[in-house]
Amino acid sequence: MLCYNNYIMPHDLASRWPLTIGAQPGEAVVGRPAVPLRNNGNSAVQDSLLPYSLPLALLLASSAMASEAPVDLPAITVQANAMEEGASDLHTPTRSGSRLELSALETPASTSSLSGAEVRGRNNLTVQDAVTRTPGISSIGNPGNGGTALSARGFTGHSAVMQLYDSTRQYVGAGTVTFPVDTWSVARVDVLRGPASVLYGEGATGAVINVVPKKPFAGEVINHLRFGYGSDDRRQAALDSGGSLSDALSYRFTLNQQASNGWVDRGDSESLALSAAVRWEASEDLSFTLSHDQGDQSPERYFGTPLVAGQYRESLRDHNYNVDNADVQYNDQLTRLTSDWRINDALTASNQLYYIKTQRYWRNAEAYRWQPGDRVERSEFYNIKHTQEQVGDRQTFTLEHALFGLDSLTVVGVDYNRIHFARQHDFASSFSDSVPLAGSGGGQYQSTDPQGYGPRERNLARQFSLFAENRTQLTERLALVTGVRRDQVHIQRDNLVDGSSADRSLSGDNWRAGLVFALTPELSLYGQYATSTEGVNNLLTLNVGQQRYDLSEARQSEIGLKQMLMDGRGEWTLAAYHIVKQKLLSQTSPGAAAEQIGQQSSDGLEATLELALGRGWQLSANAAFIRARYDDFNETAGAVLMDRSGNRPINVPKRTANLWLNKDLGQGVDAGIGARYVDARYADTANSAQVPSYTVVDANIGWQVQPDVRLGLELNNLFDRQYATTASSDGQQWYLGAPRSLFVTADYQF
Repeated sequence: MLCYNNYIMPHDLASRWPLTIGAQPGEAVVGRPAVPLRNNGNSAVQDSLLPYSLPLALLLASSAMASEAPVDLPAITVQANAMEEGASDLHTPTRSGSRLELSALETPASTSSLSGAEVRGRNNLTVQDAVTRTPGISSIGNPGNGGTALSARGFTGHSAVMQLYDSTRQYVGAGTVTFPVDTWSVARVDVLRGPASVLYGEGATGAVINVVPKKPFAGEVINHLRFGYGSDDRRQAALDSGGSLSDALSYRFTLNQQASNGWVDRGDSESLALSAAVRWEASEDLSFTLSHDQGDQSPERYFGTPLVAGQYRESLRDHNYNVDNADVQYNDQLTRLTSDWRINDALTASNQLYYIKTQRYWRNAEAYRWQPGDRVERSEFYNIKHTQEQVGDRQTFTLEHALFGLDSLTVVGVDYNRIHFARQHDFASSFSDSVPLAGSGGGQYQSTDPQGYGPRERNLARQFSLFAENRTQLTERLALVTGVRRDQVHIQRDNLVDGSSADRSLSGDNWRAGLVFALTPELSLYGQYATSTEGVNNLLTLNVGQQRYDLSEARQSEIGLKQMLMDGRGEWTLAAYHIVKQKLLSQTSPGAAAEQIGQQSSDGLEATLELALGRGWQLSANAAFIRARYDDFNETAGAVLMDRSGNRPINVPKRTANLWLNKDLGQGVDAGIGARYVDARYADTANSAQVPSYTVVDANIGWQVQPDVRLGLELNNLFDRQYATTASSDGQQWYLGAPRSLFVTADYQF
């Protein structure tokens, strides 16, 4: 038996959770195995083969299972300490898919869950890196959006893919989110794909990402240290400590400091992430948790590489065309007081009072265009500061009860937020200069803005929501899951330059209904219908013209299958969906004001497979196919009305796939290898500028030297693939992925 934080697992499940490279000492995770991958140096061959490697891997795995006789594994006893997060499967409750703490098998939606051990065990430097290893999600991060924006199910950016921290939403200002990013404090990441406004409010059409931090635990104090060093002078020093301070008090404290010289010229970066929490068990039925999380980042001041006559030139990979005194800084702080009260056997209450403060600063030359004579014209010299504060409270009640004689579980709640956002800048700069293509930027930041740098706008938003969710067991096998939500938002924008002010109230009503049919205790069939609402831009920073528009509306139909295999040694899921978003801004004539008459849609398939293949092999694979298009969309280009109907939206790949394989080599040594594939994407609505597909392979190896000492080696971008993750709006400036690198870690637990 596997004893895990007082939870007992049968040995067939225990056998699924071996150690993996990069995990904390003693961490139990789902291994992600590998088959040897060959590369002939031709990146185009890599791109063409990877979409077919996933189905091939699944076929080979199935054949191996069919031909190999069942093996009786002896029962094993592994005592994991309370510090570790453990693994997840389809029976694990998912916080993003429902407030009812339903497992994936009970949830009528496509969900994924990653334990913190999995996140850190697959060479993921950021939370967003980890999330893009789940089905159908790709990164479109750049410094302007905080490096955190994602694409999911045909919808892109922070307006459509919501990112939560422990179920708490940070409202998006000017398209930018900078927290959470660090993975050291992560206990779990849950992903819900498709519209989810019924759970979390406006702005969740493509997906919801919920990052759950490590929690205080009762028991002996345990400490975990990590030191790391690697390519480009990358270095890390981290601490994780937790346990009981008394019979009623427990704590958790994590600290992670990282720095690097960077892979581009003048690409140095540094970050500090802190998470601290204290829990007081006032009684058996009442507890309080006070927590504070903070991130300080100074990321690489790299804004991409220009194409030369429309072509990428490999020799420019490490060039940085920014100015010498460029600056990017993010500071995020989140303080929360959470209370959990079991009022009686049937009724519980939870409250979270939170305060979020964010400050962001940019001073850069952000646009680079190649000019004949091998010069680079630099423009968009911006000096910007965001200051954002959010105070909120969320109260929920959960009741187990009978409904028409049927077992039922209901959550009702209220959510209130008050958000201030202020922006200072010299945004109207028309200054440009020129630097040699063969050089690496340089010079000083300049601006021709006659008003100079100063306060420009102040925004206030007040949001109030009522929501409810219910699960009713209609029969022994059939359950109905429903939800409703009403959002009311009042927005006020003050222009600090001319003294004008504008305000608008917006409301959104959303609902979902889903049926889950348990064909067997390990196999579920589900179907659901869900809606979402979305602003024409981030609600917090809508300008005067945008405030006059209503919320866009989206609806989704989805069906799927989920199954546990081989007595818990494997699982697979399959989902098919159709999403339609209406009230898209579109024009009827050149230069005319946009109207909410447009529409876009997406259809897709998503599949996942997790298998313990025996002999120490573990496999994790997923793939997604999407057909996204503008159904009705016109825009003016060069004083001509252009019909974009039928075109694919920006930053949406048709296919994505992930493969990770692990092998237990014995003697405390294990190894893993993984591949990530992202299909080509368009950088403009005309579909004239394309960003090529890419395949990136990562690998790692670890050695448990002693029970409390572990050494690890990470190899990132193993074949040194040159690729772009996203591009500027005209596709002439690519944001490149990092080159090949290695990173060595040493972990000590005491």
